[in-house]
Amino acid sequence: MCARNRFIINMWNVWRDCLLSLTLILSTTAAGAHCSRPITVPVAPTGFSVIINGDIISGIYPELLTSLSSKEKCEFVITPVPRARLEMMFDNGQADILIPAARTPRRDQSGIFIPLIYYRAMLIAVHPQQNPPQNFKELLDQTSVRLSVVRGFDYGEGYQSLISELQKQGRLRIEADPVSVARILKSGAADYTLMTPSIFAGTVLSDARVGDMMNKLEYISLAELPWSDSGVYLSRKSLRAEDLAALTEMFERVGNSGLVWKGFQRYYKKEVLKESIRPR
Repeated sequence: MCARNRFIINMWNVWRDCLLSLTLILSTTAAGAHCSRPITVPVAPTGFSVIINGDIISGIYPELLTSLSSKEKCEFVITPVPRARLEMMFDNGQADILIPAARTPRRDQSGIFIPLIYYRAMLIAVHPQQNPPQNFKELLDQTSVRLSVVRGFDYGEGYQSLISELQKQGRLRIEADPVSVARILKSGAADYTLMTPSIFAGTVLSDARVGDMMNKLEYISLAELPWSDSGVYLSRKSLRAEDLAALTEMFERVGNSGLVWKGFQRYYKKEVLKESIRPR
């Protein structure tokens, strides 16, 4: 009996040692995960999330990627492109990463989404508005109201249906970037825009032509635009399986680390974040 017990104990010790070795191997593999080639990341100006000043690219997400490049075995090649091209490049497999990005069914067809932060898009006005709409129906019913939005911004199917209907009615102006929208609102050629307040506020603060608007901004929440996930899309079309796995593991760690939220806190005042960004 004693010999049998010793045999069981010895076998348990062998299995324990094997499991410990396997765990060590897996953790070492994960820690050493790397990319087989440079990872292409096209970006466009997005408030303080992505700042492009000539050849200099900075902001919350470029700084995050630069930090990851120095710590991880992955090189991120960040290049500026017009916003209208970003979606096309990702859909066609010409971009490895789309960041920052809201999650949408269309993008899910081309990539794997990893959430990094919570965001909320809102109706934004510069000039005081009487009886501001509280939902999409009221926005459509107020036939004198005009909107200006950024081409390529996507806040889901309801948003796409809304802007499509407003465009049919001749009540929509689509611009290439947030600063163009800000200038349209300042001129009075549109009454509202629809986007994340942090993007719009960052744009206003970084451009002298519209900087005087900052203290006049009004944010109106709409029932159809609740708090949602914002994060990064990894391409299923352009990335090899091992690179996709390495990047997935990397950005999941980033999402759990709070690094993105800390980046927003460095750039934005609390009152702007309260309206549009929350940590995960």
